[in-house]
Amino acid sequence: MNQVKYPVLTEKTIRLLEKNQYSFDVNIDSNKTQIKKWIELFFNVKVISVNSHRLPKKKKKIGTIAGYTVRYKRMIIKLQSGYSIPLFSNK
Repeated sequence: MNQVKYPVLTEKTIRLLEKNQYSFDVNIDSNKTQIKKWIELFFNVKVISVNSHRLPKKKKKIGTIAGYTVRYKRMIIKLQSGYSIPLFSNK
């Protein structure tokens, strides 16, 4: 599935890891139920909630051509206690 692009690691998302919340950038056409099902199947975890927001677009200029960066959504996924995503493990 190419809906989930990659996990996000920023200062805020590292703080959210302590609350068992994980952040992913996903395709702009994805919805919460699709992402919830995919995360539960792929990582074998229980998802409590999914929050999403669209990041603001940024202007980009290459020579004389002006445009905008690629748009995507950011999903914050809260897992049930006792579950974790091994992608972020510290082992």
